[in-house]
Amino acid sequence: MSSTLEIRDSLYGELLAKSLPRPIRDETEHARFTRMLLELDERDDLSPEEEALAEVLTLLVVDYEEKAHPLPRVSPNDSLVALMEERGLKHKDIWPVLGNKGAATEVLSGRRMISKAQARRLAEFLRVPIELFI
Repeated sequence: MSSTLEIRDSLYGELLAKSLPRPIRDETEHARFTRMLLELDERDDLSPEEEALAEVLTLLVVDYEEKAHPLPRVSPNDSLVALMEERGLKHKDIWPVLGNKGAATEVLSGRRMISKAQARRLAEFLRVPIELFI
């Protein structure tokens, strides 16, 4: 994005008048704004005004999707397993962070919850928000 370039209000106003961005209330509006965003995204030569419009459309689309189709809550243990799979980590890589082999086995199998201390160490080790493990 060309955030260093100045946006001309008159051109940006024309784009807004043409696209009429507003909070998305249904799937039809979602489809329309998504289509507009994809059209902008396919181009490499966006003006600063078009980039600003794309940013607004992105915020609207993401907001609607998060409200209309929320992701299910994943357990802390499942979060750990998924991160390990994604990063190619094995039991032997994670047990020192969890304290010992037995604790790692119980956490990874879901028989034991992740403690707050373990959550802090995991978040630091994996460089992710601690909220994934609480």
